[in-house]
Amino acid sequence: MSWLGAGIGAGFGFMFGGPIGAALGAWVGSSFGSGLRRLGGAKAVLNRDGAQTIFIVTLFSMLAKMAKADGLVSKAEVQLIEGFIQNNLRLGTEERKHAIRIFENAKSDKYTIYDYAKQYRMLVHDQAMREMVYRLLFAVAYADGELHAAEEQILRRITSDLGLHETLFAALQNEFGHRSGSNASELQQHYAVLGCSPDTTDKDLKLAYRRKAAEYHPDKIAAKGLPEEFMRHAEDQMKSITVAYEAIVETRKRQAKVVS
Repeated sequence: MSWLGAGIGAGFGFMFGGPIGAALGAWVGSSFGSGLRRLGGAKAVLNRDGAQTIFIVTLFSMLAKMAKADGLVSKAEVQLIEGFIQNNLRLGTEERKHAIRIFENAKSDKYTIYDYAKQYRMLVHDQAMREMVYRLLFAVAYADGELHAAEEQILRRITSDLGLHETLFAALQNEFGHRSGSNASELQQHYAVLGCSPDTTDKDLKLAYRRKAAEYHPDKIAAKGLPEEFMRHAEDQMKSITVAYEAIVETRKRQAKVVS
């Protein structure tokens, strides 16, 4: 009982404004019947337990908004989310119950998915954690095997609200959709994963890879507040980084041979 136990253990001794604060209050109030002490301002210093709780509340609230993107949350969309919780995250009975409660509460609140994204960016300065939220939104969007127009619109737009580079959309679309475009397009996506460009030197490319690999190492991600049920997705991110680096290095080797 990781993130749930951590959240309860933290006592929910604080609350802040904005959509995440409202969602946190609605969840705690509806689940445990306990109030929260409100702090002034919208920022709070989060320890690991607090970061886990904020991650969970933000993620499932944003999933509710994505499901509602076409105007109504259908039974099929609810089943899709429940399937994702059970099959991809493998949450226990108690965690599953609370994840669904957060989802249900967010369906009818006054905020948009972009409001949640903007506040999460403000609260969580670590880019790896923000990219992990984006990756999980992609995972759910593709849970039924295809990316629908309303989902694509959200995933394209929300990169800026999360403070992420817009090219990440193409990189993750290629990964989750298993679509093979041109070699040039795939290579561009590999550069996007590493935050580099074709002009990046070999030395700087290796440094970028090492920096990303260290940043997304599952142990380090866990220390930042990613619940253990989500660690498989951190491992997937590590694989993407390694694949991107190896593909770029191999391409550069081939190009060097042609020139010589």
